[in-house]
Amino acid sequence: MIERIVGFVCCLWCAVPFFIIAKYDKGGKEPIGFWSGDKTLKSKVKNIPEYNKEMAGLYGKCAVGFLLTGIGYGIFPYLGIALICLDCSVGFYLVWRNYKRILEKYS
Repeated sequence: MIERIVGFVCCLWCAVPFFIIAKYDKGGKEPIGFWSGDKTLKSKVKNIPEYNKEMAGLYGKCAVGFLLTGIGYGIFPYLGIALICLDCSVGFYLVWRNYKRILEKYS
């Protein structure tokens, strides 16, 4: 039982920053970055409000993915392990690809 709780809490800790970014940076004046700390985004992004709206949606999807993984840990620990492996491999690749699409769209 303890492994289920630990798995859920760890996934929740991963989801919370994504929820915070999605909620509070959505209406920001600076473009939402993508983990790299790119300081040139302000000169690259033409329509910052729309860009931030799409990026907030992307970060929200990441948060939901980690939350569902935590619930998977609560149900079956092996399911949670499989989901976290998918989140951290295929999931992050898909997020990166969507980020590139969003950046290209608003550049």
